[in-house]
Formats: sequence, structure tokens, C-alpha cells
Amino acid sequence: MKLGRITKINPRKIWAHEALDFTQWLVREENISVLCEELQINISGVRAEASAGRYNVDIVGDETESNRKVIIENQLESTDHKHLGQLLTYASAFDASIIVWLVTDYTEEHRQAIDWFNRNMPESISFFLVQIEVYKIGDSEPAPKFNIVSEPNNWSKTVKQSSTGDGVSDLKLLQKEFWEGLRGLGSSSNSTLNFGTAPRAQHWYNVSFGTSRCHLALTINSQKKYIACEVYIRDDPELYSKFLQNKPSIEGSIGAELDWMELPNATASRIQLAHSCDPTEKGNWPKYQQWLVETVEKFSIAFRPHV
Repeated sequence: MKLGRITKINPRKIWAHEALDFTQWLVREENISVLCEELQINISGVRAEASAGRYNVDIVGDETESNRKVIIENQLESTDHKHLGQLLTYASAFDASIIVWLVTDYTEEHRQAIDWFNRNMPESISFFLVQIEVYKIGDSEPAPKFNIVSEPNNWSKTVKQSSTGDGVSDLKLLQKEFWEGLRGLGSSSNSTLNFGTAPRAQHWYNVSFGTSRCHLALTINSQKKYIACEVYIRDDPELYSKFLQNKPSIEGSIGAELDWMELPNATASRIQLAHSCDPTEKGNWPKYQQWLVETVEKFSIAFRPHV
């Protein structure tokens, strides 16, 4: 068997100009979705070269679930003090909660600086240092690879709070444990979906199905006692209308009537199927997780042709 050889390419050979080439490439839906998948977030309302006083931030958008502001500062070279200062300036100008520094190389001092920010900032503010690399296999097309160098460790904060008797954090620990079990089940099944997203201590677990216009979300609600699978659509009434026009086909494929929530006064629309149960009953978790894995697969099959 003849195997190809992996070759690392200088990103500057692909994108000669940072602003005109790389930023304009990254802001495209099919490209920024790859970065979002690595960061485990979903971004909507993405735009390039947004004004921040006398300066322009490379990319700005909104995190879909929380509506928190996201900024991305691109640097097709090694990190330096100038860009670190710009990053903080843009973060304050946009009141950003998710701050991404995307570079081709970095110094240990700047990695430590981002780690320090994540240790000492409030949990609502997250800093990411991400390295982009480009590879080819033989004569293949060049492919980008995003490597997270530094990221927030909110999980350790949750554990620390829980050890002091914080009931909210105890619930967060339970949620993360539930998603860990679901991820294992989904990854070992024959699903066409990727359950590679690392579970977090939150009430939802997102699953991508090939588009940034919407995503699939699995949720658990211990207060109202249900689990659910939904399509989450942000700032795209046209897509919601298209789904609604195909409601009979979609519900026929899933085999159930769905709850269609257009939410005209909100920034997002949702289409949901819920299952009544108590998510805190750990003994029943296997069947709850099985229901979610099977249902999210049905959603993917039903909705994907209409995106």
C-alpha cells in the first residue's frame, strides 16, 4: 500500500495578505464554521473589519445561545505585544465575552498571559489562543487546521464551587456527567453525526449537521422535568419559513408532531420535540440518552434536505 506524505505549508503561501485574504476567507460561513466547531461555539451575525473607535476588529459576531459578543483578532505571524494590546482594546470596545486570538505561532510568554486572563477573569469572559496550520497530503488541496493553545477552564471553577456546597454547581456537575454518557453512546453508535464536542457543565449539548445557519441542540431541564431535541435557528426567519413550508414532510420523517416556536420577538427560532422525564434520575439515564441519540439522528435526516 502506498501512503501519502503530510507536508506542512506556510500559511502566508495560501493567504498573502492578512486582512484582504485571510480575514475575508475566514469570515465565509463554510470556513468560520470549522473554527467554531473547534471552539465548541456557534456564531451568528458574523462581519469583518467592524469599527472599534479609531480601529477595526478583524471579525465580530454573536454567540448564538447566549448572545454574547465574540471578537476574533487574526495575526498571520507569531504573537506580539502590539496585537495583545489590540485584542484587549477591541474586547473593551465591543464589551466582548468571547475573545479569540488566532495566530500562526506564539511565544510562551503570550500563552501564559492568555492563561492568566482565563484564571483571573469572571467566568463569563473567555479567552482563546488558537494556532492555525496548513497541511497537504501529496498533491491534495491545502487544508487548514485550528489548534487550541489556551482556553478557559470553567470546569475547574465549577468543581471548586461545588466542593464549597454550591447547589447550582452540583447541578452543573450532574449535567456534565449526563452529557459525557451521551457522548460515549453517540460516538459508539452508527449515527451519521459527530459527537466529538467535549461535554460542558451546562443544560445543552450542541450537535452540528453541516451548516452554520442552524444547529441541533439537545437539552435537559430538571425543573420542568423533560429532555428535548431541537433545531435552533438564529436570525434567519427565511430558513424557519422554509422548514415550516415542509412541516408535513419533516414531521412524517421524524414520526411525531413538533413544537414550532417562531418567537418573532426574539433573535432565535426553535423547533422542538420534548420527552417528559426527570433528568436527575441517574438510573434512567441510559434510556434518556438513547432517546436523545435516536431523536437527533432523526432530526438530522428530516431537516438536512431543507437547509
